[in-house]
Amino acid sequence: MTFKTTVVPLRDDNPAQGTPFVVYGIMGLNLAIFLAQIGLSTPELSQFYDDWGLVPAQFTASLRGRLDAPLREWITLLSSQFLHGGFFHLGGNLLYLWIFGNNIEDQLGHFKFLIFYLGCGVLAGLTQWVFDPLSTMPTVGASGAIAGVMGAYVLRFPRAQILTLLPLIVVFTTVRIPAIFFLGIWFAQQALFSLATLTDQVNLGSSGVAYWAHLGGFIFGLMLGPMLGLMKPHPPRR
Repeated sequence: MTFKTTVVPLRDDNPAQGTPFVVYGIMGLNLAIFLAQIGLSTPELSQFYDDWGLVPAQFTASLRGRLDAPLREWITLLSSQFLHGGFFHLGGNLLYLWIFGNNIEDQLGHFKFLIFYLGCGVLAGLTQWVFDPLSTMPTVGASGAIAGVMGAYVLRFPRAQILTLLPLIVVFTTVRIPAIFFLGIWFAQQALFSLATLTDQVNLGSSGVAYWAHLGGFIFGLMLGPMLGLMKPHPPRR
């Protein structure tokens, strides 16, 4: 799962009060696994994705009792969140997590944030599976979980300003965009592409982007965040 966008967030004007240890840990684990992947040959890497990425067709087969080790397919709902298909795939995901994750961890607390992050990733993967249950392409990447973080962020901090790199034909400039517009436009894009897959205008298997996982992750982030205390008043800064 990866993000496709014509604008790039650089940072937000929304400093966190505490140190986001879980965000740093998730980023470090993603990077460590990616560095380990680099040492694999092409056949080994392909097998690695098949074994630990979420392969919808295999997950469907496990539910029908057609696999000898169905438990591993459930594990892939977690393990797939830490695999990436390339440097830009990893870098884009970590950028979004770094910008939006610290404030949500600050608000929920370390343990609740970890549960929230992994839960959104699992539910995002299941959303992708529901809409493409026979795909044999491994679904990998952290963007489903990060989409959940983004959903929580726009709900809790809609007015936070996002410093954004904006391409203007042949030059680039930066603008500050309120989170509700930046993330709202992003969500609308994912929704349009997701709906397009239902009319065969976008092929899920060939696009390389898990649009339904993004959409599902964002929506579940909106739902799970308040359940875990997202909207409670934050203790005052000492």
